[in-house]
Amino acid sequence: MKSSLSTLNHLEYLLPDGGKVILLDNGAIIDAEAGAMLQALHSRSAKGIEDHLFILEERGAEKFMESFYVGYGHKSIGDCGSIDIFIEGVSMLAAKAIQDNQLYCGQEASTRYIDFAAQEFRDPIGTQLSGEILETWRTFYVDSKEELLAHLRAQFPRKETENEATYEKAIAARSFDILRGFLPAGATTNLAWHTNLRQVADNLCWLRNHPLQEVRDVATGIQAVLVKHYPSSFSHKTYPASEEYYAEMMREYKYFESKGSIADFYSPDGFYAESQISVNYISRYRKALESRPPKTDLPKILSECGNIYFSFPLDFGSFRDIQRHRAVTQQMPLLGTQYGFERWYLCELPEVLQLRAAKLLGDQSRALSFLELDIGINKEVLQYYTAMGYRIPNRVTGGLPALVYLVELRATRFVHPTLRRRAKQMAEFLQNAFGKYGLVLHLDQDPDRFDVKRGEHDIQLKQSVS
Repeated sequence: MKSSLSTLNHLEYLLPDGGKVILLDNGAIIDAEAGAMLQALHSRSAKGIEDHLFILEERGAEKFMESFYVGYGHKSIGDCGSIDIFIEGVSMLAAKAIQDNQLYCGQEASTRYIDFAAQEFRDPIGTQLSGEILETWRTFYVDSKEELLAHLRAQFPRKETENEATYEKAIAARSFDILRGFLPAGATTNLAWHTNLRQVADNLCWLRNHPLQEVRDVATGIQAVLVKHYPSSFSHKTYPASEEYYAEMMREYKYFESKGSIADFYSPDGFYAESQISVNYISRYRKALESRPPKTDLPKILSECGNIYFSFPLDFGSFRDIQRHRAVTQQMPLLGTQYGFERWYLCELPEVLQLRAAKLLGDQSRALSFLELDIGINKEVLQYYTAMGYRIPNRVTGGLPALVYLVELRATRFVHPTLRRRAKQMAEFLQNAFGKYGLVLHLDQDPDRFDVKRGEHDIQLKQSVS
């Protein structure tokens, strides 16, 4: 196995400010282009796969993809060829930009299970002050760890029936839950993107016109490795008018920023909900709504009933979690300090650390204001230096199947408490609004508490047995 893996030719592109893009070579004889060609031939001939394999071996897939996928614009052919891209050493902001796509499939490094103390922090400004802001966040994250762990062990002592290793992992996860609020969004992370030829080509149109230079650099890197490995599939022409449109739309709509203060934008309790569900339509689906067992999805057809809109402030750390729900629509928020720091992160600290954190937030806020007002750094770039515990305005739009799945998954005791609170609020609205039509929600009824089972949720390699 090792010798065969060592012969694979993964394509790498080194990003200009650190990090890299890797196109995985999985060693397949029938690669993404060949698989796409076979499926396309299958749609136009009844001869069967054996005949198509003969054509593939005789002619290859390159010219076919160049002609039909690119030349004639048969985009659906590109849907049939899957690829895996690994993007390493990029900021949280770049990761979110890549994942801001309802068809995204992939994984990202978890701030809930990984110690980010030694991670590089992206510093696009590159001045002494900007570097100091980043390292000040790091210092608090690192220096608070042991004191916080001791506080958590005293607050949640291990029971005799609980495995010590599992308990310690759960305590560590809880500490990461709290300290992630003090990580800047410029902290670097790794992500994987499982996609297809068409989706990556479509999304590159937007990524290469993103407001952040880092994201544009990542788009360049992805394009470079794909052109090298699949030149026939990535010879699409670009049109100036289209590129200008993409750029303008990204400037206009990429980031959501509520107008005015939180009090102006949200209801007094910080939560707003609005339904545009059709009563005539939802009345048809009582059986589906009232007979659904736990851990079961609603039929997708219920999406035709209409949309529900939720708005609420949420810390950026928890936005990273809720953004993973691709079936709902969410606009990327612009991270800043104007909506305040989520108090949960402060209240979970021991008293001494709370005092240090309060001073830290005041000092950092003044430093960020200096960068913006005195030096003229734009708000998009300031996000790199802003901690993920700061609140952002968030909007969630979706139909009943997507929202029911979201609230049942995110209202459990294993979800970060700041997100669980919002999920429970959404669930309460759904139940009150649609319970009379038969909607039943299967929610975790256990109260918010420390649960040692969190220590079992990590993904680790088992030790090999000799």
